[in-house]
Amino acid sequence: MCITGMGWTTALGDGLDEVWQRLTDGRVGIRESTGDGRPPAALLTDDGPAGPPSERQIALAVTTATAALRDAGCPAGDVDTLVLGSSLGPHLDDAAEISPHDLTSAVAAQLGVPGAVSVSTACSSGADALAAGAALLTGGEADRCLCGGIDLLTESKLLGHRALGTLAASGTVRPFDTDRDGTLFGEGAGFLLLETRAAATARGARILGELRGWGASNDGTGPTAPDETGAGAVLAVRRALARGGADTQDIAVINAHGTGTRANDTAEAACYGTVFGPRSRALVFATKPALGHTLGATGALEAIALLLALRHGTVPPLPHTRTVMPELALALATDRPREFTGSLGISLTLGFGGFNTCLLLTADEPPSAVGGAA
Repeated sequence: MCITGMGWTTALGDGLDEVWQRLTDGRVGIRESTGDGRPPAALLTDDGPAGPPSERQIALAVTTATAALRDAGCPAGDVDTLVLGSSLGPHLDDAAEISPHDLTSAVAAQLGVPGAVSVSTACSSGADALAAGAALLTGGEADRCLCGGIDLLTESKLLGHRALGTLAASGTVRPFDTDRDGTLFGEGAGFLLLETRAAATARGARILGELRGWGASNDGTGPTAPDETGAGAVLAVRRALARGGADTQDIAVINAHGTGTRANDTAEAACYGTVFGPRSRALVFATKPALGHTLGATGALEAIALLLALRHGTVPPLPHTRTVMPELALALATDRPREFTGSLGISLTLGFGGFNTCLLLTADEPPSAVGGAA
């Protein structure tokens, strides 16, 4: 599936090149609390409309989706379906009886996109929205899908994760560090326009890259903790590689889920050790130390970050990771940006409820795909 447009809103800004530069500079969007007892978080600088959380979410989704369409040079009316992922959005914090799909439908209506599909698979929602959109295109149900994820930080989410003990007491997110102690939240939204190659070619679209493969699994271990053997994640990665016709040695870069929690990082490191082994050339990076854990938006934001990494041949550093856990066999960018060569990368998300989703992206147009409909 061709990627022809992208847009994001993050705690580091909303310009694609602007945010990428800040990431590679090691900038961090996580800020200390304002004295109201909240933990540090990567909050958006624009609070949006003064109203219930649902109105803010709709406004943020419309703004960010419009940026992706503008980047693609594609009118909203030419898009068949909006596929939007969120971890319940503001569902638990809004007094009105409004479902996550009501929010998606409202966004589609404001954009002028006729179809709407909602995805809610916890932290994998944004990635699963992209996979769902790709499946619609592959199955001939659509020619263009605008896919993305969004989440805002609300009181119920804070209370829930405080009770689970997932928040970092240190005030920093340190993926794959021996002293990692948890994650911190962020707000954000990300959208990518997916088109069949035939549709993109017909309108003379600029092709930024391709979603070559996708794979998902559910390890069923429990409502929150992942399978620390990484078996479910392994299955998702292998399914994505098989769908995209890629081998492990083809992967140059990995955008890790990298939450900085002990359980998630253990499971993820085990997955990479099983799939890639110690001789892999793949370089690992993560964006949560800078953008926070954006829950349902994570998969979409990290897909954009992966495609930008592939286009620039560089990954941003992990500003707080100092001593890499020995279980991670792959190279990790820590104190500085790292360059790499290669055009294929994966993004992996591990969500509550055992959801594991892997996306296989390339910044190049494979010659074998030219003239095809996928």
